[in-house]
Amino acid sequence: MPRFLVDMPLADGLEAALPAAAARHVQVLRLQPGDGLTLFDGRGSEWEARVVQMGRSEVRVRVGASQPVDRELPLPITLAVGMPANERMDWLVEKATELGVSTLQPLVCERSVLRLGGERADRKLAHWQGVASAAAEQCGRTTLPRLLPVRAFGEWQRALRPDVTEARFVLSLAEGTRPFVEALPPALRAGQGLLFLSGPEGGLCNTEDAQARAAGLQPITLGPRVLRAETAALTVLAAVAALFG
Repeated sequence: MPRFLVDMPLADGLEAALPAAAARHVQVLRLQPGDGLTLFDGRGSEWEARVVQMGRSEVRVRVGASQPVDRELPLPITLAVGMPANERMDWLVEKATELGVSTLQPLVCERSVLRLGGERADRKLAHWQGVASAAAEQCGRTTLPRLLPVRAFGEWQRALRPDVTEARFVLSLAEGTRPFVEALPPALRAGQGLLFLSGPEGGLCNTEDAQARAAGLQPITLGPRVLRAETAALTVLAAVAALFG
């Protein structure tokens, strides 16, 4: 059954017009009066609904019963990532949403190709929120990930709170790393939230790597092969998602 994210109050028995974006999607799918659909508001529940009227610009639905749906990972995962350039960041946001990321922090690092600030960063953030919303519709999530404003690496690193009880890791190209498969299980057994820092194209520079370690992030490696920035970030999410089934 088609799923639509809507920013509107939902309640059993409500008859209302869908927001413009959802209405256009219903029209594209050629749904007709009487056809069923699922609505969700990004806060953890789903509502059954049926189309009752199709107009040129307005689609009206009748909302039915709601049910809480939990398709989230049992541990919150934050991904702080040096933004890859071009469409690769869109792809990362889409796949990270599908894999269950809780919070996504885009970073500008020393080796970043994509550098955003001001209004351009705000526009990109709004675009990525749209990408995440579409991914949530497709994959069945009822809770949207938090997409935080773009920050410079140093600003983000200095703002890390030392008292947060989460397991923190940095994907490091320097020496002194542990294999990811060895470092992760203790954190999972402790039931901690997880934070992963992954660099941009070319990885973190030596200074950023050292700052991350000084902030308490455990250096880990994914193996001997050189992965693209977006591949490395998504690999850790896929591994955690697979472990949780």
